[in-house]
Amino acid sequence: MTAMHPAIMLSITLGATLATLQSIHAQESLGDAGSGRRLAINWCSGCHSVVPKTVGIFEADFAEIAKLPSTTALSLRVFLRSNHNRMPNFILQPEEADDIVAYILSLKHR
Repeated sequence: MTAMHPAIMLSITLGATLATLQSIHAQESLGDAGSGRRLAINWCSGCHSVVPKTVGIFEADFAEIAKLPSTTALSLRVFLRSNHNRMPNFILQPEEADDIVAYILSLKHR
């Protein structure tokens, strides 16, 4: 068996890495962040700071949640579909959950 040229190996590795990153990005960006922002303001703003730099006493700040290393699209979807002791049990349609997830993840880079 002959050894593969280093440039070809590098190209294959970079291609696989790029495909993985694109797949992760696609998973992270499901939903419409603008719609998620509106939903969060309507449903969540009574207890949470959903818009960055909102002044007041809130349970959890969405921008701070977004910046946690553990915050991913999957972790947010699981959270939104789980029962919570101190939180109303909203019944979200899958698209609504995706929109709220997209909004929270959009705060990661602010």
